[in-house]
Amino acid sequence: MLGLGESLQYYFCVGPVAMYNGIDALNGVIRNQMGRNPLSGEVFIFMGKCRTRVKLLQWQRGGFVLYYKRLETGKFDLPFFDSKTNSYNMSWSTLFMIIEGISMRNRVFEDRYDLGARPYNNHLSIR
Repeated sequence: MLGLGESLQYYFCVGPVAMYNGIDALNGVIRNQMGRNPLSGEVFIFMGKCRTRVKLLQWQRGGFVLYYKRLETGKFDLPFFDSKTNSYNMSWSTLFMIIEGISMRNRVFEDRYDLGARPYNNHLSIR
């Protein structure tokens, strides 16, 4: 079943990862760079260099689940971590704040795209 929550272990990959990487390439990063087992059930978090995209990869019964979020406005905040490590064990609350755009430095919402604030031009609308 799809789902993330407090009961899981989260590991953030400290270095930026090419966001065109799929499941197999991310498995290589988990094993070779992070030194972890991709089949452990832990959730692995990857961020691109420009910090506008994030991927979460987890093994669940029968296969891998890949979550992907791309920001239209703003950047994801980085967690506080020791740059000498290859992975950072992150709490669910820290991940939640990053994904939702809450700054960990001053606990305010970062700028995010708001569909309601801008007109939406649907070129495929039926008249």
